Amino acid sequence: MVKLSLVAAGVFAVAGPLAAQKVRLEVLLPPKEAWADETPAVSSAGLLSDASMRDLLANGFPARLHYRLERWASGRWFDDLKAASEWDVILKYDVLGKKYQVVRVVNKKAESLGEYPGAADAENAVEAAYKVTIGLPRKGERGYYNLLLDVETLSLSDLDEVQRWLRGELKPAVSGKKNPGTAVGRGVRTLVVRLLGGEKRHYEARTGTFRP
Repeated sequence: MVKLSLVAAGVFAVAGPLAAQKVRLEVLLPPKEAWADETPAVSSAGLLSDASMRDLLANGFPARLHYRLERWASGRWFDDLKAASEWDVILKYDVLGKKYQVVRVVNKKAESLGEYPGAADAENAVEAAYKVTIGLPRKGERGYYNLLLDVETLSLSDLDEVQRWLRGELKPAVSGKKNPGTAVGRGVRTLVVRLLGGEKRHYEARTGTFRP
């Protein structure tokens, strides 16, 4: 793989200083002679290694990593978006089973990436190089790839659930007709973390311009 990435200048963390998080995000191009025949891969490091993210995962909050890889053609005046590919990676800690579960979701199809006893092994599975399916450039077409990544600990549906619970719409969960640990416990924890902030982060990386 040929690494054509502006990682130092092209990665941004909304939630905190980049230096403190030691995040690396890269788009890995194939060898030059295969630029028009092979798709790139993406890899990362440090996305889930900070203490706050580790604590949330250990307490049962799933992490969702949403990737979007774009291929742009460089024009004289404007760049043109030619192709895009999106996928998700879900990381969840099974508190009872004491194991981390990693799943990749592409086109609404889920693929298990394994179960791991330790956080470090699970992070390696999440951040390992992944070859992306995306439309390739024509020979002679000058362009670049741009990668966007959003990492969030909780979903907005969880927040919606706790808001309904606070309005009294989920009272059956409290009375015993449903498992209160699902409706109330997760909802309250979601609200607390949303109020504290820092659960969503955004990163970007871009390759240099190339011509197949």
